[in-house]
Amino acid sequence: MKKLLQLDIIIVLVFALFITSCKNKPKEEQKEATSKRPNILFIMSDDHTSQAWGIYGGILENYAHTPNISRLADEGTVLENCLVSNSICTPSRATILTGQYSHVNGVKILDAGLSPQYNNIAKEMQKGGYQTSIIGKWHLKQEPAGFDHYAVLPGQGEYHDPVIKTADNWKDYYEGGKQYKGYSSDVIADMTIDWIENRDKDKPFMAMCHFKATHEPYDYPERFAHLYKDEEIPVPDSFYDSSASVTGRSFLGQSMDNLKQRYLDATADPSLRHDFMNYPGLPFSVDGLTNEEARYKTYQKMVKDFMRSGAAVDDNIGKLLDYLEANGLAENTVVIYTADQGYFLGEHGWFDKRLIFEESIHMPFVIRYPKEVRAGARNKDLIENVDFSALFADYAGIDYPNDMQGRSFRENLKGNTPNDWRDYGYYRYWDHSTDRPGHFGIRGQRYKLAFFYGNGFKGAAQNQFWDFYDLQEDPHELHNAYNDPKYKDIIADMKAEILKQREAIGDTDADNPEILEIIKKHWN
Repeated sequence: MKKLLQLDIIIVLVFALFITSCKNKPKEEQKEATSKRPNILFIMSDDHTSQAWGIYGGILENYAHTPNISRLADEGTVLENCLVSNSICTPSRATILTGQYSHVNGVKILDAGLSPQYNNIAKEMQKGGYQTSIIGKWHLKQEPAGFDHYAVLPGQGEYHDPVIKTADNWKDYYEGGKQYKGYSSDVIADMTIDWIENRDKDKPFMAMCHFKATHEPYDYPERFAHLYKDEEIPVPDSFYDSSASVTGRSFLGQSMDNLKQRYLDATADPSLRHDFMNYPGLPFSVDGLTNEEARYKTYQKMVKDFMRSGAAVDDNIGKLLDYLEANGLAENTVVIYTADQGYFLGEHGWFDKRLIFEESIHMPFVIRYPKEVRAGARNKDLIENVDFSALFADYAGIDYPNDMQGRSFRENLKGNTPNDWRDYGYYRYWDHSTDRPGHFGIRGQRYKLAFFYGNGFKGAAQNQFWDFYDLQEDPHELHNAYNDPKYKDIIADMKAEILKQREAIGDTDADNPEILEIIKKHWN
C-alpha cells in the first residue's frame, strides 16, 4: 500500500512539473504548433495560359522555356481541369480572394473594384494566426485589406520600372505609388523574397506573389530577347478560322486581326503606347502582305513575345523556389503556381480570353507540398477558382466562412476524390459586346453547354443562342453540335443542370427581367 502511495505521489509530481514546464515555455509551444501548419506561397501570373506552360502538351510544348514550371510539376501535382468561373482579370482575382462567384461578391466586370470592408480569405488567415502579404498585380482598384503588407501595381502596371503602391502612399484606383527600377517580374519576386526574409518567424505565412506578365503587351526583359529569333512557331489548326459560320458557334470572337491593327496603330502613333499598347519590338508593318500572311506575321510576333514574357515569370519562380530551399522552408511550404485565367494564342483565329471555350476557361495550376501532395501526379477533377480559398483555409486549419462558396480539394490532391465531387463547373461572362456576348453555361468532363443570352441583349445582331460541344469527339471545339439529334437527350439534361447550378449558387437574374425574358424565349 505504501509503495502504491509513493508511486501516486511521483506521478502527481511529474505531471505538475510537466504543466509548469508548458506554462513557462509559451513561445516554444507556439513555434511547435505553428510549425505544423504550412506556409503558403501563392504565385499567380496574368493570362499565362496552359498552352505556353510546356507541361500541358500542344504545339508549343517544345518551345516554351519553362524549366521551373516543369520542376514544380515533377515535385508536385498538376491540375488538368482547373476552371475559372469568369474569364477576365478583375473578377477572377476577386473570386480567388472572396471565395464567391462574381454575382455574389459584385465584381462582375473588368472595371469593378473590391471594397476593403468586404471579407476575404486573407482576413480569415490573419485571424487564424497567419502573417499575410500581397505583392504585384492587384487590379481591384481599392486598398487591399487582410494583408500585413502589400506592395501592388496601380491598374495593370508597367513592365519596366514599375510604380508600386504601399500603405505609405496609397490612393485608390490609379494614383499614388513609387517607381522601382527593373523589370516588373524581377522586382515583384525580389520584394516577395524580402518580405518572407523579414517576416515574423513565429507565425506561418501566406505570401501572394502576383506577376503582371504575361498580359498584353507581352513585354519581356532583355535577357530573353534572343529566344525564338530565328524560329518559326507553328500555328493552331484553327488559326485561319475567320467566321462563326465555319463552326456554327454563336459569336465572332476577338480576331487576331484586331491585334494586328493595334500593332499598326501603336506604330503610327507613339502616343498610344501606354498600358496594354506599349508593345516591344515596334515598328510593325504588314505592307505588301495578304490578309493570311499578315495574320501569320502578327501571330509570330505575339506568341514569341508571350513566351519570352513567360520565360521571365518562370525564371522568377525558380528564384523563389531556390530561396525556399536555401532557407529550409521548402518542406513546410505549399507552393502554388497558376494564372488568373487562360488565353487564346491563335486558336479559332483569336487572342484574349473571356469566352467559355477551353483555352480561355482553363487555369493552369500546379501545387507542391512535399509533406502531402503527390509528386509527379495529375488530377482530372473539376476544380474552380472559387475553391482556392477553401483549400487555403483547410491547410491553415481555420474555419471556412459559411458565406464563401468554395470547397477544399485537399483530399483530391491526395488522390482521394470525394464521391460527391462536382460533375460540372459553372461559368458566366457578364460583360457584353457583339463579338463576345454575355453568356453562362456548364462544363463537364466530356460535354459543354453554353447559353449566349447576350446575342439578344443590348443590340446584338445574331440569333443563335446555344453552343454545345462534345469534348471527347471534338476537343478543339470546331463544331457546334447543338442541333445534332444524337445529343438531344444529353442537352436536355444539361439544360436542367444549368438551372440547378444557378439555383444552388444563387445566380438567378431575379433583378434583371430583360435577361429572364431572353431565357424564357430561347431556352427550349
